[in-house]
Amino acid sequence: MSGTDHTAETSDSRALEQTTAKNQELAAVDAELGATVAALTADDLEPAGRRQLLGRLVGDIRRRGLGQLFKPTAAMRWMGDVVADVAPHVPVRDVETLRRHFPGLDDDDLADRLIRNAARSTAGVGAAGGGVAAVEWVAPPTLLTAPVLLAAETVAVVALELKLVGELHEIYGQPIRGGLGQRAGSLIQAWSQQRGVNPLVPGVGVASVLGTAGRKELQSTLLKRFGRNLTTLGPLLTGAAVAGYLNRRATRNLGEHIMKDLRKSRQKIIDG
Repeated sequence: MSGTDHTAETSDSRALEQTTAKNQELAAVDAELGATVAALTADDLEPAGRRQLLGRLVGDIRRRGLGQLFKPTAAMRWMGDVVADVAPHVPVRDVETLRRHFPGLDDDDLADRLIRNAARSTAGVGAAGGGVAAVEWVAPPTLLTAPVLLAAETVAVVALELKLVGELHEIYGQPIRGGLGQRAGSLIQAWSQQRGVNPLVPGVGVASVLGTAGRKELQSTLLKRFGRNLTTLGPLLTGAAVAGYLNRRATRNLGEHIMKDLRKSRQKIIDG
């Protein structure tokens, strides 16, 4: 083997090692991101715990890479990829678990309770993010802090709403089936469209959802959420109050739309 061939082989080997190491690092970051998001979806989080987890989520997102967050179009693609990565980690309770946690409630009352709890949680995320931003306003937020904070808030709110979507399907006897990827893809579609999942249509995975027109729909919905969270950066605690109110209202609207759609589709199945 010539010296040139040996040098090229060594270079290729190093490139492969670097790529492997980078992929392993990204997988580790995604696992941490998923664990943080799963913890943020708990019903009984205290404000201090929510702020701590949101801070941890900011750190996870920083480690995942920030370059695309500064370009609006690329940022939405980046956000879509992050949502696709965290969706399989969102813990959706089955109907038996929900009945144990909320005994004595009929379907509609239980759905109302879940919607109310989710709305309170997303309002808490807005308030927690506003509190973080309020601290930054003492020393004005850098261009780095603002988009990362907005991204963290948006991911947290979407995760809470995906959990709500999945659990509403459980309550109305239309659980989302399939493997982790298929369930995550169905959750994302239902969240983007604010409609229940059609049980007669085979489930598709996250890759399929993000490889079709569904990608644009997801990005459009994410852009609305991202824009809503801009209120977090309002001066002092006004950002927290407004962000909390807007999150609560939007989550309640989403839950009510999904709830009504599932009730209609269940009636059609019964009639059929």
